[in-house]
Amino acid sequence: MQIDIRKLSIDDYEELRDTMQKAYPAMSESIWSKKSIQKLIKIFPEGQICITVDDKIAAVCLSLKVQYELFGDDHTYKEITGNYTFNTHSETGNVLYGIEIFVDPEFRELRLARRLYDARKELCEKLNLKSIIVGGRIPHYHLHSADLSPREYIQQVRKKEIYDPVLSFQLANNFLPVRVLKNYLPEDLHSEENAVLMQWNNIYYSKKPNTMQDSVIRLGLVQWQMRHFKDIDAFFEQVEFFVNVMADYKSDFIMFPEFFNTPLLAPFNALSERESMFKLAELTEEIKIRLSQLAISYNINIIGGSMPYADTEKDDLYNISYLLHRDGKIDEHRKIHITPNEKKFYGMKGGNEIKVIDTDCGKVGLVICYDVEFPELPRILADQGMKILFVPYLTDTQNAYMRVRHCAAARAIENECYVAIAGCVGNLPGVNNMDIQYGQAAVFTPSDFAFPSNAVKGEATPNTETTLIVDVDLNLLKELHHYGAVRTMTDRRKDLYDTINYNSELE
Repeated sequence: MQIDIRKLSIDDYEELRDTMQKAYPAMSESIWSKKSIQKLIKIFPEGQICITVDDKIAAVCLSLKVQYELFGDDHTYKEITGNYTFNTHSETGNVLYGIEIFVDPEFRELRLARRLYDARKELCEKLNLKSIIVGGRIPHYHLHSADLSPREYIQQVRKKEIYDPVLSFQLANNFLPVRVLKNYLPEDLHSEENAVLMQWNNIYYSKKPNTMQDSVIRLGLVQWQMRHFKDIDAFFEQVEFFVNVMADYKSDFIMFPEFFNTPLLAPFNALSERESMFKLAELTEEIKIRLSQLAISYNINIIGGSMPYADTEKDDLYNISYLLHRDGKIDEHRKIHITPNEKKFYGMKGGNEIKVIDTDCGKVGLVICYDVEFPELPRILADQGMKILFVPYLTDTQNAYMRVRHCAAARAIENECYVAIAGCVGNLPGVNNMDIQYGQAAVFTPSDFAFPSNAVKGEATPNTETTLIVDVDLNLLKELHHYGAVRTMTDRRKDLYDTINYNSELE
């Protein structure tokens, strides 16, 4: 499944019309004409946004930019749209007004409306507008209108005593009700012609030109407690709990540790370590697919720790990490440097590809545990534009953890990047070679004035199940690269030495 969000095109009209008809089967006479969509795209292309699922239109939102003081809080839909001519749109407007949003019922479980609302918020910030305002329908009001006034209905929805598919959603997305609008949309029989004027305020708004850039990335790291699960569904329940938490905190990434799924080895403990790891590898494809579905559903990029991967034709075993993008794309990294333990007990082999991964938050690198102890690997990734390095790890003792920690901190300084590490904690009796774990999630920074004085952006409490949520600013890396007290990426003596990715050279 591939999910993309982009500007609407007039070529999308036929699919848009079909999707809108499915979304509003009782309001077929209100379907936007091709001429209307064409005009919206012409006067305000940035405000017309769609989401496609496998290249099929699945959700759409339409917006205008208006000088809100000309209309005030008491208006109708007809008035705010200029009798559906959109001549109320103004290049010097100060409010983003949402005039339409709909989702194909087939895709409603993917939470696409939330993505559209997030896109509107980003557009509002980018254009330095005061707020987003919408006249929200209350489609379940007709079920309660005999007993409740619109105001009483809104109050009960806010208290979560009544669920309304539109109003409840808007409240969950930090929109606040301003007032009830009477006769807002006469053809909306379910709302009985009522609407709720909803407002989201842009806290970055300034009367001065807006210079804000989308440079702050939120990282969510899981310090995973090893525990036994009765079955794989119980394992997924714990995984989804953390994904849900990080999504609620608006994280751009969530990272699980290396071999975080090894509690599922317990049923195979009578086998040899290598045989049991091959049995665990049989679950990897299912876990990858489920993680991808969670990434899409919760709109968060997931780094799926690492898992065993079996090449059954060659009888080879790899340690693989997947990056499950929130748009449905999947990337992978096979651990390149295999520890003596992994060779001895599992006969694992190392991967042979070094590459950065393009995400919606910029270029990132992904290595696994022991990989970070080899400076050349992150250096090659940094030369390819990496700004954040993710390192899922699994260490049994504190001295093993300190190797990973100190090397990760050094890689952040050497490569002018952020480095995030996350590992497992606790004990796992009854699983061979996975008895004890020591871990402490952390995010490391370069060491310069713009960063924490100890070059640690954040760290979790050691050896307890918890999460770490940290914001990192990519613009600080750009400033460091050009104006830092030292500039390791530019001051290298390439006339004397260099680090070369021979695979890239061969390509």
